[in-house]
Amino acid sequence: MARRDRGSPLGCAVADNLVIVESPAKARTINQYLGKDYLVRASLGHVRDLPKGKLGVDTEKNFAPHYVTLRSRARLLRELKALAKKAKRILIATDPDREGEAIGWHLGKALKCKGVELRRVLFHEITEKAVRDAVAVPGEIDMKLVDAQQARRVLDRLVGYSLSPFLWKHVKRGLSAGRVQSVALRLVAEREAEIAAFKPEEYWELSILLQAKAGQFSAKLSALEGKKLGRLDGKAAQSLAAKLPSGAYRVAALEKKEQRRHPAPPFNTSALQQEASRRLRFSAKKTMQVAQQLYEGVELGPDGAVGLITYMRTDSVRVSKESQAEAKALILARFGPAYAPPAYNAYKARKDSQDAHEAVRPTSVKRDPPSLAAFLTPEQNKLYRLVWTRFLASQMTSAAFEQGSAEVEGLLPGHPGAATFKASGSVLVFPGFLSAWGADEAGDDAGKALPELRQGEPLKYLSSEPSRHFTQAPPRYSDATLVKALEELGIGRPSTYAGILATIQERGYAERIEGGRYKPTELGSRVAGLLMKHLEEILAVGFTAELELQLDRVEAGELAWQQAVASFYGPFLKRLDQAQLALRR
Repeated sequence: MARRDRGSPLGCAVADNLVIVESPAKARTINQYLGKDYLVRASLGHVRDLPKGKLGVDTEKNFAPHYVTLRSRARLLRELKALAKKAKRILIATDPDREGEAIGWHLGKALKCKGVELRRVLFHEITEKAVRDAVAVPGEIDMKLVDAQQARRVLDRLVGYSLSPFLWKHVKRGLSAGRVQSVALRLVAEREAEIAAFKPEEYWELSILLQAKAGQFSAKLSALEGKKLGRLDGKAAQSLAAKLPSGAYRVAALEKKEQRRHPAPPFNTSALQQEASRRLRFSAKKTMQVAQQLYEGVELGPDGAVGLITYMRTDSVRVSKESQAEAKALILARFGPAYAPPAYNAYKARKDSQDAHEAVRPTSVKRDPPSLAAFLTPEQNKLYRLVWTRFLASQMTSAAFEQGSAEVEGLLPGHPGAATFKASGSVLVFPGFLSAWGADEAGDDAGKALPELRQGEPLKYLSSEPSRHFTQAPPRYSDATLVKALEELGIGRPSTYAGILATIQERGYAERIEGGRYKPTELGSRVAGLLMKHLEEILAVGFTAELELQLDRVEAGELAWQQAVASFYGPFLKRLDQAQLALRR
């Protein structure tokens, strides 16, 4: 047991190694893995930040930030300082990303313990082996990561303190605006404008039900007299439909081929948020909250607390060879050799991904969802099942479908050329990864098979019915589609998506309506309209995406963080001044 020290705050225990993490849940999990020489405490996130109520950035001195201790962390920080003075070594074990690195750096600055060794420890998963292995090889605070986060924080403060007064003057007092959130609001508002401006167009389709020797099938009219069919109006559809019963039909062409559907990669952050939105109806914020709980550790009865998934903020689809070997063993035992590919499945990350961490996967695929159900909340259970199933499916063989298509020739009275109808069907012949992921997720690939047809076979007309349709407006963004859009446009990074979506709601600029779709509020539309009209260049998607790439360069050590800030802030101020001038006229 760690020794007690009556002189330390609240009679806290002290040990040679003080380990500082962010959350109490993570602290409890890690504490049970380390021996008496380690004491694990939580910082509850940031302990220092830019001050409230003033800019806190000296734009005349190369954007030097002025950090202050957060009032809510003052007492906690005093306790941590007292413990640090008694320790021989401080291990900073905050989350393994830019923000975690910055929190660790601020902790080191705030503790100021002379003569006490301060080292950095990275936990990519919270399991006993991972924790012990990480503690055995501590490193240093990575200042490139700190600088990248510092650049983002300083930029967001500069933009917020410049844009907010602009909105107070021209919309109403008390509003605030952010750099990336404003771009997200723009996407939502522009989509709403598209919907409002959309005028549906009517069109008709014509399908026919035919009888072959082996069974019935439906085919859709695709060409007439050798010309590809455009959109039919109601009159033309009804006229053609009246001639169909008198037509003569035969199978003009047949094609059969095997189609393979490959498993999707293990989850990265954006894919996890998208799939949790689609399948579980979770918001991005809720997905990340529950994923954080699974990462930090859940009490599993006699086994104590165990981290169930790897770190959930990542843009990588890479997984370890050990996890692949474990998955293969389970696949062989549960499904058989045909379901395990001879070589491990490997996936390519997006071109601009940082690939700093593995994909989101279970820390052990042996812990299947049914075995954990009794220990998890309903939300934890749903999300863990999703992560576990996706990872297992990613290591399995492809599904195979037999895809059949037929071209039907119809000779109609009053038409010198033939009408062409097309039919297609498919049947699942080998489920592969769908055995784990779910056959109901086969989608359009698993439609109804065509009956066995023969080339030239005559067909009997049974019925037909023209169907009326209208073109549809583009749908409003959901959590899934908005996160996907942000990722594809290069806006934000894995750790920021949930915060971006939450912020535009918390500020009253957008709301999630029925079906979880985003709609701008009246206030949001006014703000977006003003910003797009007068600051379009600064809030352009390409400009914001370019800045994200500059922050990546800071992280890679290729660019000073002050240069990244200056490259954005100078043009931003100039454009803001122009906007102010234009609005005075």
